[in-house]
Amino acid sequence: MRHPFLILAVAIMLAGCGDNTKQEAQKLLMEAQTHFEQGDLDAARKDIDSLRKTFPNIVEARKGALKLHQEIELKAAQDEMALTDSLLQVANQELEALQAQVDEHKKALKATPEELTLLTRTRMKRDSIRTQFETLGMKIRYIHQKQKE
Repeated sequence: MRHPFLILAVAIMLAGCGDNTKQEAQKLLMEAQTHFEQGDLDAARKDIDSLRKTFPNIVEARKGALKLHQEIELKAAQDEMALTDSLLQVANQELEALQAQVDEHKKALKATPEELTLLTRTRMKRDSIRTQFETLGMKIRYIHQKQKE
């Protein structure tokens, strides 16, 4: 975990204030952190959303929530990118196999319109997955840039 000390620092700051509202905000932030560490990204997002709506004036907790939100979105994008990479590899293999088959049929002058349509659709599917992969890569780079700021 990259920011456990940040969460701990926010917890100490908020606990020292003695204000019940700050303690409740800190508790919600810690719950979000726990959900994140357990891999329950949706629950962590909901906790952060609740913190933002319920405690809009607790700046320290909101700063901690922002950092955690960036971590959550980064993890989600990385997970989705791994899945998309697997899909892209499968799509590339399907396209290569189909392309080889169509090329053979073209040489023998036996290529059918259905084969050519299937080749085009397979290429479009692969291109769509590739675009999604590249978009996720840009999202991950953007999150890393925001974390440095």
